[in-house]
Amino acid sequence: MTPALEIRDLVKTFGDFVAVDHVSFQVNKGEIFGFLGPNGAGKSTVIRMLCGLLTPTSGYGEVAGFDVTRNPEEIRRNIGYMSQKFSLYDDLQVEENIDFFSRIYGVPKHLRAERKEYVLRMAGLIDRRTSLTRLLAGGWKQRLALGCAIVHSPRILFLDEPTSGVDPIARRSFWDLIYQLAEGGQTILVTTHYMDEAEYCHRLGLIYRGKLIALGVPAALKRDLHSHKLLQLETSDLLGAMRALEGQAGVLDVAVFGAGLHVNVSDLEAGAQQIRNALGKHHIEIKKLDPIQPSMEDVFVGLIETEELKNP
Repeated sequence: MTPALEIRDLVKTFGDFVAVDHVSFQVNKGEIFGFLGPNGAGKSTVIRMLCGLLTPTSGYGEVAGFDVTRNPEEIRRNIGYMSQKFSLYDDLQVEENIDFFSRIYGVPKHLRAERKEYVLRMAGLIDRRTSLTRLLAGGWKQRLALGCAIVHSPRILFLDEPTSGVDPIARRSFWDLIYQLAEGGQTILVTTHYMDEAEYCHRLGLIYRGKLIALGVPAALKRDLHSHKLLQLETSDLLGAMRALEGQAGVLDVAVFGAGLHVNVSDLEAGAQQIRNALGKHHIEIKKLDPIQPSMEDVFVGLIETEELKNP
């Protein structure tokens, strides 16, 4: 099967700074591909090259069958793009925004009414079609922005932190829409800093310091993190427990998760006993101490820590 997009050994430098360092991956038609990485890791630079907005320094990229270096204009006609800033016009009505983006994206005149109705239905905005955009709640603005990004039926959709600042219920509802689009055959590349959202993707790529350091389905990435033997710890003194566990033999890492701690140990049984002994000496009550499976956040942190040790 021909991939919807593919990059091989993609490099982008700015002077002596290497922003993207020989990155390679492909995304198949109808796939939801999550592209993760901390700020400054190179995510946005890769996306700008894939969207035909930046020319690669070297390497190869193809989007919707078009070369990112030779055919950037063709690429821009075949993709949709939505950012966290919701590029809408607040002083226009909902349907006026859709009309505007239909013209911008070159939707043929005889198809505009049909495409507008599709967007309104897809986004659940039929009853709000004449509402001023600035009066919409964040979740509805988000749906409208997505609708405007797909009004021209793009083959590939780029979503750059699309749910930033939106409440959890609206985020879940938004992901339902993303699944609908993927089931309809659209290919979606999404960046997010919400680790629970990473679980919704079919596959993930993790970029760090310009390099792709992990690629795979979420379940496999968690399963392959052999070094992470995790214990969830809840105590009467969170900060005191962290201090007591620092430097303890067999305790590899301690991180705050919600109201408790995730403790990475080299051996589950010995590590749990070490934790009991260390906290007992400081008279810190253990409310809960159980082994757990790594979350995507654990995977994310663990992979970056491993990379840091390789390249301090």
